[in-house]
Amino acid sequence: MVKAIRVHELGGPEVLKWEDVEVGEPKEGEVRVKNKAIGLNFVDVYFRKGVYKAATVPYTPGVEACGVVTAVGPGLTGRQVGDLVAYAGQPMGSYAEEQILPANRIVPVPPSIDPTVAASLLLKGMTAQFLLRSCFKVEPGHTVLVHAAAGGVGSLLCQWANALGATVIGTVSTKEKAAQAKEDGCHHVIIYKEEDFVARVKEITSDNGVEVVYDSVGKDTFEGSLACLKTCGYMVSFGQSSGAPDPVPLSAIAVKSLFLTRPRLFNYAVTRDELLGMAGEVFGNVQSGVLRVRVNHTYPLSQAAQAHEDLENRKTSGSVVLIP
Repeated sequence: MVKAIRVHELGGPEVLKWEDVEVGEPKEGEVRVKNKAIGLNFVDVYFRKGVYKAATVPYTPGVEACGVVTAVGPGLTGRQVGDLVAYAGQPMGSYAEEQILPANRIVPVPPSIDPTVAASLLLKGMTAQFLLRSCFKVEPGHTVLVHAAAGGVGSLLCQWANALGATVIGTVSTKEKAAQAKEDGCHHVIIYKEEDFVARVKEITSDNGVEVVYDSVGKDTFEGSLACLKTCGYMVSFGQSSGAPDPVPLSAIAVKSLFLTRPRLFNYAVTRDELLGMAGEVFGNVQSGVLRVRVNHTYPLSQAAQAHEDLENRKTSGSVVLIP
């Protein structure tokens, strides 16, 4: 038996329970991993609240971790006991001391990258990768707007977009987060509680608007984000921390011939080659110094409820990691 966080009913952070669970042995095509660090992501909150539906209830939350392989299934080659690996996405269940994973969903972690960094980075880093390189290909000369610029994904988006040669505008909630966003490559930072971000973006861009908006906030920013786009601009809505946006009539995006997408990482990392390519680019950017990972908060795994509460109340910045 090992310890894990279990959810028996949907609700607030208090539904996260610290319990004993049975792990079992890996079957064909599987490995067992002893987790060293576990990434906390806003998608974990969505599942806990029922915004996204877990396959079964009760369930163990979590979609990102880094650990050491402790057993491999029969006939499996290419993975061995002692390997340091990470995974992001499916299957859910990383809020555990040990877990069983499909061998084709884990990626090797370079020895120069600390497990805490890997656990905080893989999901958010691959998210930044497909948002900047596939959803909309950011190039030198583009102007981009990143909401929640000091958050886990936002921080990486700003650094990476800056490195790609874009002018980066970021929105944040506090002066402290504004200072971090500046360090992370934002050329212009808007504290949205003090300023109208739409008016500021129009001012910064001389009324031209931006090529792309990366919006993980949702309801509170969605309409404003559309207003910030230039003609034929891209609205990339990849989260809803403030709630689901209101329905958008097609006529609202027809005025400027806008593109609107609601992408998910899992559709961009379907094959093993895609997964390894994305992870390799993310780890490579950390090793080369393009990306600086901010693990600003760590909590014991048993205190996951407190970590969720702090994340939802915007008390965190950068990445949050749970330690078994």
